[in-house]
Amino acid sequence: MKHNLESLYEYLANEEDARACTDIPDTACAEVPGNFFKLLLSQWLSKTGDALASTKLVLPWLLASLGAPAFFAGLLVPIRESGSLLPQLFIGGWVRSYRIRKTFFVLGSLAQGVIVLAMALVALTLHGATAGWSIVGLLVLFSLARGLCSVASKDVLGKTIPKTRRGLLNGYSASGAGVITLVLGAVLVLPWQKGDFDVAYYLLAAAAAWGVAAVLYAAVIETPGATDGGGNAIKQALHNLTLLRSDLPFRRFVIARALLVGSGLSAPYFVLMASGNGEGDLVNLGYLLLVSGGAEFVSGPFWGKFADRSSRRLMMVCAAAISVLCFAGAAVNMSDPGIVAVLLLYFISSVVHQGVRLGRKTYVVDLAGGNRRTDYVSVSNSLIGIVLIMAGGLSAALAHTSVTAALVLFAAMGACAAALIWQLPEVDA
Repeated sequence: MKHNLESLYEYLANEEDARACTDIPDTACAEVPGNFFKLLLSQWLSKTGDALASTKLVLPWLLASLGAPAFFAGLLVPIRESGSLLPQLFIGGWVRSYRIRKTFFVLGSLAQGVIVLAMALVALTLHGATAGWSIVGLLVLFSLARGLCSVASKDVLGKTIPKTRRGLLNGYSASGAGVITLVLGAVLVLPWQKGDFDVAYYLLAAAAAWGVAAVLYAAVIETPGATDGGGNAIKQALHNLTLLRSDLPFRRFVIARALLVGSGLSAPYFVLMASGNGEGDLVNLGYLLLVSGGAEFVSGPFWGKFADRSSRRLMMVCAAAISVLCFAGAAVNMSDPGIVAVLLLYFISSVVHQGVRLGRKTYVVDLAGGNRRTDYVSVSNSLIGIVLIMAGGLSAALAHTSVTAALVLFAAMGACAAALIWQLPEVDA
């Protein structure tokens, strides 16, 4: 079995590359093939859970079907994103104080599974505003558990997978999740007995996915890391913020990442442009899932390999693409777009967003090196949580009067991000 895994890993990773064990401890090198597939399957299941309980598509539709006011749907994406990012500045110091960090991902993954299971029970038993408040409250807890997984996963990835293989792993896991999303969309679009279908079943499946992901992650063989910098969370958090002053490449990366938030925040506005089109909510949800899944499946491996060659250039290309896409969206919105045009925009938006995610994840892990990854990830993620709230609020205010104005804002941010990323150093060699 071990020999088969090694052969498959050599095939996928082109292991003849001389940089095969770059930037990981020598003791971890022999465990790379096994760890690669454990992490790959675990990440794939986690991303599958994200698709099954998507705050951009599945949960908003579910709340609408339960009769919850639209107000609650507007809270989902900001809570999910900022709620998982903001606490990481304080979580990072705590995680750093432990030599083995995979345990935090396991606990966070199990917590996500239990919380999504509770969401499914809410969906099957409650209605109206009561269901809305319950889902939102559970999402806050879900986001905190997600933040714990985020800090731990990047540190474990940096300790177990070589520098030139991390983008590949992320790319394949994203592509695999895209296949699942395609299946989810097909369930809703094809002529099934829709009257007997309840999207709450997706949440039950998501809970199971996170549970299995936790079991696989627990089996990862992790080399103990240094614990210097761990300890008092608040003291360590304040100390870590000094990285923004003392580390110029890291500061530029954080600013560039802040300007790239439009890749995710712009997606709902493309969906808003389709208001009134289509055959009905359930079918439209299916089409959007198909488009989203197709984007992940097509772009994941490509972006992953691109990220291993140069994560800086990948971020720069995607930043420029965001700018062009949002300007195009603004122009289309001034006419009367049909559902086909909107789905095309949403597909391109999903492809670009996948590139942004893979690029910035790979870049920050490679930029940090050694034992500073937890600090880099926790500081950048916490600050981006604040930016998401601010940018989300500003774009929502603009969109209240003009969706076009919100898209133009994201286009300008993307152009500025591309210019700034041009000045970042290469970190992939």
